Amino acid sequence: MVSVGTQLSYSTLKNHVRSKGVQVTLCSSVDTENPQQDTRLKLSSTPGKTSAPSPGVRPAKRPRLELQEEEEDEETFSHPHDSTNDLGDSEMSGMESACDYTDPKYIVFESSLRDLFQTCPVCRWECVVQQRSLGTFVSFSQRCPNCQYTRKWQSQPIKENTPVGNLQMSAAVYFTGGSFIQMEKICKAMNLRMFQYDTFRRHARMFLEPAINHKWKTDQQTLIEHLKEEKDKIAVGGDMRADSPGHSAKFGSYTLMHLKSNNIIDVQLVQSNEVGGSSHMEKEGLRRGLDFLEAHHLNVDYIVTDRHAQVHKYLKERNVDQYYDVWHLEKDLSKQLENLAKNKECLVVRKWLPSIKNHMYWTATASKSGAEKVAKWKSLVNHLQNVHTHDDPLFPKCAHPDRVSRDPNKWFQPGSTALSKVEKLLLDKRILRDVEKLNHDHQISSLEAFHSITEGFTPKNDVLSSVGRLCRLYLAAMHFNENAKRDQSTTLEGKAVCRLMFPHCKNGQCIATPVQTEPTFQYVSDLMKLLFEKIFEDPTRYTEDLNKVSLPEDSRGAAGTQQSRQQVQEAPGTSGQQHRTGWRA
Repeated sequence: MVSVGTQLSYSTLKNHVRSKGVQVTLCSSVDTENPQQDTRLKLSSTPGKTSAPSPGVRPAKRPRLELQEEEEDEETFSHPHDSTNDLGDSEMSGMESACDYTDPKYIVFESSLRDLFQTCPVCRWECVVQQRSLGTFVSFSQRCPNCQYTRKWQSQPIKENTPVGNLQMSAAVYFTGGSFIQMEKICKAMNLRMFQYDTFRRHARMFLEPAINHKWKTDQQTLIEHLKEEKDKIAVGGDMRADSPGHSAKFGSYTLMHLKSNNIIDVQLVQSNEVGGSSHMEKEGLRRGLDFLEAHHLNVDYIVTDRHAQVHKYLKERNVDQYYDVWHLEKDLSKQLENLAKNKECLVVRKWLPSIKNHMYWTATASKSGAEKVAKWKSLVNHLQNVHTHDDPLFPKCAHPDRVSRDPNKWFQPGSTALSKVEKLLLDKRILRDVEKLNHDHQISSLEAFHSITEGFTPKNDVLSSVGRLCRLYLAAMHFNENAKRDQSTTLEGKAVCRLMFPHCKNGQCIATPVQTEPTFQYVSDLMKLLFEKIFEDPTRYTEDLNKVSLPEDSRGAAGTQQSRQQVQEAPGTSGQQHRTGWRA
């Protein structure tokens, strides 16, 4: 623990040098005729009754004043039984001080702060102390009734009538994708003072959301300029994430990713009532995304999507080449095969499920044309019957080496019910049409990874305003782009590190996956710098830029946000506290 000792005397009182983070106002008049005994009182806004020392007794030697060199940045609210007052804007206007948001912060107990101000460091009398607080901010005013020594101290800098620690706490919660309600519960659990939700929303509306929007637009423009320099058409992947499954979704976010670099190019937020229902959100999000690329003169070579029928029709009308993601087709087909394997007559199907899945991936990656993909896929029906030569000249023979099977019972028997039903599924007209459009170069599995990250920033069961949801999507995109190219972890000897996993999609089969290096959060530091060095000084321009973003009209105002929060808390059938845990912004 680092402390600073200051010896105060009559000759050096005016030239007293203060420790960092302690703001002192000294009075020049000192009364030495009525020293006070070394007794301590609790903090009070009025002087306490004290007994004077016996006449002629010399006062005790003044001890050294030791103050911890701390600038605490945590929340405090006044308690009813404490002699504290809440600060108003007029009182805070006289407390402006230099701001250094990068300073370390500590948790300080209130009793430790009281010890610093209860006794006069000059004459040892008990002082009149006034404590005021606002969120994480606390200030003390000390006055000695005996020698008129005065001192003022505040726990954090104040700029524009705003405690910097309060704003930085809101920024830390928001920029990291955290929940204010969860943070509030943590603070209450340890009796750590915290400002109210309305203050958090005011910070978000005035400073934080404009900062997020500005940084995302800047990063997005940098990525676009880089793609333009390549002077080639780009391959993109697109997929939508809805805030709830089924046809009851209210919001959907459609993401376009540059498949070569795995960077998010654009995120579009769509509300169901804008397009006449949740089933139309994916098409609308894609349309807005492609319009954005076209407006920035980015030519799309092709796009990889799922098998959404409206998307297929729209891209065909727009003359954009479309390919399907293998995983989406394999997932849909696997569900049908798993249901078929439950039939007693089709138990053999279960043994072949992993091979059928692998064959679909091999068909997509090992083929150069759509016709070749179809030929290889059709050969699977012969292969299941232990027949490895085929009639199609594009794929006349299986690519695996010839070998004699040790288990003749594993093959499908010609004319059996199992073979008939499997063949009907594998050679379905839509399946063949979709196999022909499987992409052989890129998949959109990285988009699924992005959706997993998005879940941490915008959980599906959280109640968010439109602008809050969009800004959190921007945060997720910034986090993903920053960590898109993480290297694999290595040991001290330089060997690659892997870990064993038993994923559900592999039916518990053990697989080895590479362990990546820890993610970085430089974007959070950049946002903090932007917030305190630019936006906090003059937020007008940044707020106007955010207001230009197209959003539903009923979701911009703070009043609408507060009303939505109240409606959620008072929803029938559930407690308000349960809903509060899901509220973020």
